[in-house]
Amino acid sequence: MVMHNPPHPGEVIKELCIEPLGLTVTDAAKGLGVSRKTLSALLNGRFGISPEMAIRLSKGFGGSAESWLIQQSQYDLWQAMQKANDIKVKAFT
Repeated sequence: MVMHNPPHPGEVIKELCIEPLGLTVTDAAKGLGVSRKTLSALLNGRFGISPEMAIRLSKGFGGSAESWLIQQSQYDLWQAMQKANDIKVKAFT
């Protein structure tokens, strides 16, 4: 089931993981083993969650890696569905 207008996973990470713990982006990035630039791009919606990042988030903040990837997939699918009428395909059935 596709969620209606899901938030970018970066927003979820920021609001439910980083802010409640009082972490700075620098501290969170260091703890996750990524650069500040990488985490900042994710939090600001410029990057998505990769499988490796999903593992890092799972280890750092909990939840399964799969659940982090599902959030990203739901976001990506919703974004693509907004352009579905522009996608022209020949039906083969």
